[in-house]
Amino acid sequence: MRVVPATADGIRFAADALCAGEIIAYPTETLYGLGVDPRNDEALGRLFRSKGRADDKPVLLIIDSLAQLEGFAGGISPAARRFIERFWPGPLSLLLPSEEGVSPFLSGSGGKICVRCPSCETSRAICREFGGPVTSTSANPAGGRPARAVADLDFPDIGVAVDGGVLADNLPSTVFDPDTGRVHREGAISQSVLKTLL
Repeated sequence: MRVVPATADGIRFAADALCAGEIIAYPTETLYGLGVDPRNDEALGRLFRSKGRADDKPVLLIIDSLAQLEGFAGGISPAARRFIERFWPGPLSLLLPSEEGVSPFLSGSGGKICVRCPSCETSRAICREFGGPVTSTSANPAGGRPARAVADLDFPDIGVAVDGGVLADNLPSTVFDPDTGRVHREGAISQSVLKTLL
């Protein structure tokens, strides 16, 4: 694993690794995440195997802008737009209808993908430099403790780690379906706050 700083050069190096099909680790506003190119099924499979994640538990995507959802999200409803305008960038992961042909590693059997525009500038800069969405799943073995520093990373398959320092002990992102009003995981944004927009 090569550790690079969260500088323009380090982010460029991480984006190149994504293009080459490698797994990267990077900071978000909640914890360190693992990323691969979501259009690369081989890289997605390696990510799931490395993490020990069940194939039927899709990983979410992070983006820098809504334009990066082209080819992934099949549409954004008025309800979804209300939550996007209120909470993005931020720790709210939204379930959106998936575009036809999206990898089952991203959509599972439910026909939806999970997407977040993070408030962490480093993770957004990686998406910008890469030119599209990047997967984001916590950088720990399935069921293990989340990584809050590069020193916590224990994955032999990580090619590049972007060092964003030691992250605060924050809650993970909230996972929410804006079209059904269902909270799939309550995290940094509480259900009571989300209900104010329903």
